[in-house]
Amino acid sequence: MDTRARLHLSRPMFAPDILETARLLLETCRARGLRIATAESCTGGLIAAALTAIPGSSDVFERGFMTYSNEAKSEMLGVPAALIERHGAVSAEVAMAMAEGALAHSRADVAVAVTGVAGPGGGGDAKPVGLVHVAAARRGGARMHEECRFGDVGREQVREASLRKALDLATRVEDA
Repeated sequence: MDTRARLHLSRPMFAPDILETARLLLETCRARGLRIATAESCTGGLIAAALTAIPGSSDVFERGFMTYSNEAKSEMLGVPAALIERHGAVSAEVAMAMAEGALAHSRADVAVAVTGVAGPGGGGDAKPVGLVHVAAARRGGARMHEECRFGDVGREQVREASLRKALDLATRVEDA
């Protein structure tokens, strides 16, 4: 079997409900003339990938920042190192600064950011595996944050749950 035939038979990268949520978010933003940016840490680009899996997303998706390290959060998004040191990379404050930084460093109107502990390691008593902070911001408008405690359910499950929450929060801030 040639490569094209194998690719055609492969399963989609994302569940149908994720793709439908991404499609609806893009459609709504398109109708309102809004563009989206993402700032991701523990999701490693999954939000951007889900959005760009939708044909025609290029007129809405502006850019994605994959800021896994603290240095990347500071260098690419302008998150103050002192803020990261004071609250930790996995915090409401840093998630919000990431979303605001994505707006400041792009032409997007809506930004969504995720930072968390996907596991299996890296967690502790104060910040256990499965703790994720999701933030969304609209240029000149609403700011939203949600703390999620998915539990130690497995790395991919935490990342997928974070993706779902990020798409949901982006949809809500876009409507605000």
